This record gives sequence, C-alpha cells and structure tokens, in this order.
Amino acid sequence: MPTVRVGDLRIGDESPLVLIGGPCVIENETHALSMGGAIATVARRLGVPYIFKASFDKANRTSIHSFRGPGIEDGLATLTRVKEAHGVPILTDVHDAGQVSAVAEVADVLQIPAFLSRQTDLIVAAAESGRVVNIKKGQFMA
Repeated sequence: MPTVRVGDLRIGDESPLVLIGGPCVIENETHALSMGGAIATVARRLGVPYIFKASFDKANRTSIHSFRGPGIEDGLATLTRVKEAHGVPILTDVHDAGQVSAVAEVADVLQIPAFLSRQTDLIVAAAESGRVVNIKKGQFMA
C-alpha cells in the first residue's frame, strides 16, 4: 500500500496504526471539543496517531425524525474549533459534490459514506479537492 499523508501523519504499510475516532455525529460544540480532547490526550499518551472524526449531517438515519446533526455551516465551525483546540486532523463525511469545496477547507480527510460509495460525481469531486478521500465500502458491494 502506498503511503498517504494526512497533515503530519503518515498512513501506510511502514507506518503505525492511526486511530480514527469521535462521536458519530456532532451533538454540540461542547461535546465535540470534550470528546476530541479526551481522545487526543489518550492517543498522545500512548503514542498513537489520531484523526478526529464526526459528521455534521447523518443523512442515512432509519427514522426521518432522528437527530441528523447541526448542518454544514455550524458543523464545520465546530470541526474547525476541535482542530484548532486539540491540534488534530479532521475527518468528516461529504454527501454531495456541492459540499466538497467547503468541507475541504476544514477537513483533512473527506469520507464518502457507504450508501454513497457508487456516486461517481461525488467521488470525483472529492478526489479533485486535493484532500485524502476515505470511501466506506457499502455492504451491498462485493
């Protein structure tokens, strides 16, 4: 596997395992800052490279009434504060090609959710952003 750089981190065969973690969705800024700080502290103490992951919108909920997140504007502002406060790279989902530019200004890694893993325009836009792209594999794919 080739080496991929995410900020100062290296991801690849000759590099240490990188922890990607955080809340599934941004509940609020206080929670995101607390979670990001707690995980970053433990990761640094253990010498484990860490990328903070949280989504600003979880569009694939099982119920239309479920909490989806703060939305792109407030969500990206929160992710920026987590990045600045804790000095960690950020990974978040993108759901359509129109979001890529704004998300790429904040996130170090753009993630394509599994349900969108066959959306060519979204994948091309993410790839053209210059950011690292993580495409989650849909369970429906072989």
